[in-house]
Amino acid sequence: MPRYLVASYLPDDFDPSSVTEEVGAAIHSLNDEMEAAGVLKFACGISPASSARTLRPQPGGKVLITDGPYTETKEHIGGFMLLDAADMDEALACIRKGSVAFLGPVEVREIFFQPDPAKESELGI
Repeated sequence: MPRYLVASYLPDDFDPSSVTEEVGAAIHSLNDEMEAAGVLKFACGISPASSARTLRPQPGGKVLITDGPYTETKEHIGGFMLLDAADMDEALACIRKGSVAFLGPVEVREIFFQPDPAKESELGI
């Protein structure tokens, strides 16, 4: 079954203390519903973009580490979920129900998964 990454975005100046109890309850309700349906595999929020570090490959095998998110934008990923869904339509249907609770845009993408052939038996593939 395909797996989907659901990324919710927040403005750079987002203040986590501004989240109301109602919004928190809506997010938990959506998570509970998707978990009961066997779709939700993992969900969490992440720290503000200002605490991010980005690694960029450089010539000669060097790596440059810089402060901040990987792109210059006014929004950043505020949290993510991993879903098992039959297809994109099912993933979108699951998220559509509660997307207003995310306080910003929500992106859904299928995860490209290429298992290590040496470990396929461990994964049950």
